[in-house]
Amino acid sequence: MKTFYIETFGCQMNVHDSEKVAGTLLAQGYTQVEEPEQADLVLYNTCSIRDKAEQKVFSRLQQFKREAGKGKVFAVLGCVAQQEGARIFDKAPHVSLVCGSASYTRLPAMLVQLEAGERRVTGLDLDTGETFETPFTRRDNPHRAYVTIMEGCDKSCAYCVVPFTRGRERGRTSQSVMDEARRLAETGYTEIQLLGQNVNSYRDPSPAGWDFAALLARVGEIPGLRRVRFTTSHPRDFVRQIVESIDANPVLANQIHLPVQSGSSRVLERMQRQYSRDEYLERIGWIKAARRDIAISTDLIVGFPGETEADFEETLSLLDRVQYDSIFSFKYSPRPNTAALGLDGQVAEEEKGRRLTIVQEQQRAIQIRRHSELVGRVEEVLVEGYNQATGQWIGRTTQNRILNFTHASGNGHSLLGEYLPVRVTRAGPNSLAGESV
Repeated sequence: MKTFYIETFGCQMNVHDSEKVAGTLLAQGYTQVEEPEQADLVLYNTCSIRDKAEQKVFSRLQQFKREAGKGKVFAVLGCVAQQEGARIFDKAPHVSLVCGSASYTRLPAMLVQLEAGERRVTGLDLDTGETFETPFTRRDNPHRAYVTIMEGCDKSCAYCVVPFTRGRERGRTSQSVMDEARRLAETGYTEIQLLGQNVNSYRDPSPAGWDFAALLARVGEIPGLRRVRFTTSHPRDFVRQIVESIDANPVLANQIHLPVQSGSSRVLERMQRQYSRDEYLERIGWIKAARRDIAISTDLIVGFPGETEADFEETLSLLDRVQYDSIFSFKYSPRPNTAALGLDGQVAEEEKGRRLTIVQEQQRAIQIRRHSELVGRVEEVLVEGYNQATGQWIGRTTQNRILNFTHASGNGHSLLGEYLPVRVTRAGPNSLAGESV
């Protein structure tokens, strides 16, 4: 019996890529195990968006260096694999497979090479029109599923390594996306999330010619689906029709992730983001003017080269202006091949840390205030788990908020996958608590 272990670092696209890899391996006769010590094949599906994530992968590889002599085969997949290529063999000589996400369709052939005893197998071709769809996908969640609609990015943000690790933009046909979404709904999935590095720049390559707003609206009409989400968006390609689609159909989740990265137009220009603060706020205005209450989240980078104290203050003022429901905030991390490496005005690590702390403290206060406004409201949640220690079920609202709640029948009957009305009774900075109605 051939066994494999896979560990995933990074975003939802990496999580879904690991589902594709696992499905392919299972179809090839492998069995998945829970611990790397139990596996014949150990795979690390990697993220290189920040230096810390990359270091974690090499640290993990180092931990199991001695296992290589015991017949174990190690593989590095994903963005670090694409970025570092064959150099990984020099950094970690016990690795036998280095494969970027564009080559996952070739995994069966690469497995044959490994099983034949080849010590260095690579799959690093980015010159492809495919969107990395594999014939088999092992779904990790029985109720919520990811659907990749496009891959790659044509933007040239100065800090971002994605164009070098995922390649140029290419989209699936609308027909193939719709067919997959229908199959998922027919087999019992009630929530799907449409994925792409820049999801709203989607362009249907078929004669139908749908844009993202049209695709989103049509997916939301598929019978059996209760919620449809999407990530991630680029403000430059975010159009009013997306908001109109969400307003028109409650199946489309009233939550939008719209990364801003900085509140300063000057820094945005240095980042090569292709929009100004005012243009970003115009899009926020469309969202806030919607009939539905749409939750907004974002990404923020502090300490980008040349960011002054005045620029940083503009980011803080943007937080106050928008009142985000949640944010993902990071210190600027230099990445290989990116334009930001050549910029002057590098910000000291200590100063980056100070700015990040201020951003996170200010956002925490905003979230406490916004969550407290929800106390007394009844929210529909999709039940995702049960916490034995607290005796609470764990649910997620359509706005993507975590709501921990008690249910009168206790845990005798599983509620997993059900949609329940829950009254919010308490609020914290990162989650809500309540009781089922």
